[in-house]
Amino acid sequence: MGDLRDLVSRELLPFVTTPGQYIGGEFNQLPRPGDWAQADVRVAVAFPDTYAIGMSHLGCQIIYWLCNHTPGVTAERVFCPWIDAEAVMRRKDIPLFTWDNRQRVSSADIFAVSLQYEMAYTNILTLLDLAGIPLHSAERDDRHPLVIAGGPQADSPEPMADFLDLIVLGDGEDAMHGILAAYREYRAAGIGRREMIRLLAARFDWIYAPSLYDVTYHADGTLRACTPRHADVPAQVKRCRTADLQAAPFPTRPLVPNVAVIHDRISIEIMRGCPQRCRFCHAGYTKRPISRRTVDDIVGIAEEAYRATGNEEVGLLSLSTADYPYLPELAERINTQFGDRNVSISVPSMRVDKMLAHIPWMVNAIRKSGLTIAVEAASDDMRAAIRKVVTDGNLLDGVRQAYAAGWKSVKLYFMAGFPGEREQDVDGIFDIARQVSEARKEFVGHPAQVNASVGWLVPKAHTPFQWMAQPRAEYFHDVRRRLRAIAGAKKTAVKIKMHNIERSVLEAVFARGDRRLGPAIEQAWRDGARFDGWDECFDARIWQHAFAKTGIDPDWYAHRERSYEEVLPWAHLAGGNSEGYLQKQYDDVFVHIDVPHPQPTLAAAS
Repeated sequence: MGDLRDLVSRELLPFVTTPGQYIGGEFNQLPRPGDWAQADVRVAVAFPDTYAIGMSHLGCQIIYWLCNHTPGVTAERVFCPWIDAEAVMRRKDIPLFTWDNRQRVSSADIFAVSLQYEMAYTNILTLLDLAGIPLHSAERDDRHPLVIAGGPQADSPEPMADFLDLIVLGDGEDAMHGILAAYREYRAAGIGRREMIRLLAARFDWIYAPSLYDVTYHADGTLRACTPRHADVPAQVKRCRTADLQAAPFPTRPLVPNVAVIHDRISIEIMRGCPQRCRFCHAGYTKRPISRRTVDDIVGIAEEAYRATGNEEVGLLSLSTADYPYLPELAERINTQFGDRNVSISVPSMRVDKMLAHIPWMVNAIRKSGLTIAVEAASDDMRAAIRKVVTDGNLLDGVRQAYAAGWKSVKLYFMAGFPGEREQDVDGIFDIARQVSEARKEFVGHPAQVNASVGWLVPKAHTPFQWMAQPRAEYFHDVRRRLRAIAGAKKTAVKIKMHNIERSVLEAVFARGDRRLGPAIEQAWRDGARFDGWDECFDARIWQHAFAKTGIDPDWYAHRERSYEEVLPWAHLAGGNSEGYLQKQYDDVFVHIDVPHPQPTLAAAS
């Protein structure tokens, strides 16, 4: 391994941007150089994006911590090399290495990759290819690590079915613990990887092995069935639940990044799950039941992590931090314990209907550079339709109190493309943002700077919107032009930023796709698709050509209303709620806004 270490230092680092992101050796790094060779099980914990994003991801740090605190197991981290680094590695024949001690990723027993985002799929192929692991599960043998994926997109993974050996549904802590124990047992018994895949899928009802299922389709292109080939492999894959978040392993000595990352802070998950169940939110419907850490536990983790890192920000993370029932007490405890050490609290976007209750403690605990609020829709009835418990009155009352407490700017999150969306819902985005801005005049005589971010709705599996047709790109372009025209006609302190439309449509293709999309992903990757979540890298033309080459109509996946009778590509994977419950929730949307329920169209898939 010394040769690889020297090769990376000599032939890669001098020729790439921000070489500090590739050097490893961070403060609090766990594995030592000799651990890899001595371990019974070697795990490459892979995040299919840059170091700056991967190092900010709490889930990967938890798996890394868990593995390295399991006797006989060592885990090292892998991130996706940036475009320039990939080119150098290919030109100079440098294999993919682990960041911690520059081990060859191909020598791992388990390649554990996070499925966080549809636009990272091509990066997974980059990681596999650079490591020398065959892209397709069917082409791997006992020389290759088991490729295991987990994360949000594991709930609808069919587009990546050809490339993954095993997929874990649900929480990662208990799942990883079980997999490590089973792997050691099977390996000691001399069982090969193909048989091991079947045994793992049969042993754990939350493991999905795509290669062990036959998929058939109707003449119109819709799914007929996804059927296991073996009697001991479950027809319905369940979810792994971490029963007690309080007892779950957690990195109390987190890694300290070598270079700037997206979230350079102490991150603590204070609650898992969300009581709100906004109808568009995949996590709100799948992360059930709700589990919480105690105030004492959170404060203890914060203290230990602060002493291990010196970080001056504590992020209190959950799907809906404002719904953590002991939040004021927690904030007061942290502020009391860390106030004289200049440590502040950060929270994700605040729920508007909870702001009035939380502003008092936020005054002393949170830096007032800006307040982030998820409004989502611009009218009260549309918010009710998507189960976002917010009214215009809540919003304006909350921001007024925030301005009185010293906040100077606000960021608002909206989405466009909800079922039954009307012109007033679009125009209202600017109107609400302007009212939020103008409300500050009451306190300082001039408006607040308001940044309104508008995203395009991507219907997700296991939510009430899983049947809906995403509006076509032309609709989103009309919305963008309309908002720009309104904003341009008025001089305000409101700035509107909108997401890339073509990327959001592509997300919708893969969010509810089947395994026939695999060839298009591979074709796009071979044609140069990399880091599709990055504006400077995303090229919609590559994907258009890939779909054309593989004979796939992306509109059929993104813009088609599904019927309730259709078998969905994730129907064999548990999401957390019954189909009947989700159907009732979808029907209720159209009741709130008083528009007819759309009728499905079943044009055949290409």
